[in-house]
Amino acid sequence: MSSLSRHFLQPAGALMPAMPPTSILLIDDHALFRSGMRLVLLAGMANVEVLEAASLEQAVRTVTSPPALVLLDIQLQGVNGLEGLGLFKQRWPGVPLVMLSSAAEPETIRLALSRGAAAFVSKADTAEKIIKVIEQVLSGGLPDASAGMAHNTSANATPRPRLTPRQCEVLDLLCEGLSNKVIARRLELSEFTVRGHVQAVLGLLGVSSRSQVMFAARRSGLIG
Repeated sequence: MSSLSRHFLQPAGALMPAMPPTSILLIDDHALFRSGMRLVLLAGMANVEVLEAASLEQAVRTVTSPPALVLLDIQLQGVNGLEGLGLFKQRWPGVPLVMLSSAAEPETIRLALSRGAAAFVSKADTAEKIIKVIEQVLSGGLPDASAGMAHNTSANATPRPRLTPRQCEVLDLLCEGLSNKVIARRLELSEFTVRGHVQAVLGLLGVSSRSQVMFAARRSGLIG
């Protein structure tokens, strides 16, 4: 990939954003996870721009201005996220880094924080928890892993389902019309696990069949 992916969601009802969008750089070598996380960020945060890179090398090569925050996967191919922490601390000293990982062992978290990460989130965390941690870091706070999840919804905004990154990946593939078997192969999951994610997505969207998913996702603002 030679160019950086950029995605921006303008707040509903606004002709132009009152302020420049908050720029979040997401670095992960799994395209489907990036797609799911992007949907989580665009649906859960106002006036945000998501920049995507598949590697540290690509991010360093293509991102010229410091973002407001970096979301960095620990298990990257090539230079991994833990090794890349120092690189980003030198390049953008004032930019906070939030580490992503599917392995939430205490030692992994300790290493990430000791090397300068502002926070750590597991890929298995709920969308609400991920958004809360990011918002706390952006506001200069130190996230409390034991804190309850805040769920603030604007009275004038249409509520959007809060899907986990994995559920967003499944939603993307459902919208492509793929079967559970193909989705399981794409995501390297069992069909049983995929079936559970599909049922969760249907429930969160308030529909009863796969044929209704794309319409419901568009109505909820989860896809364009």
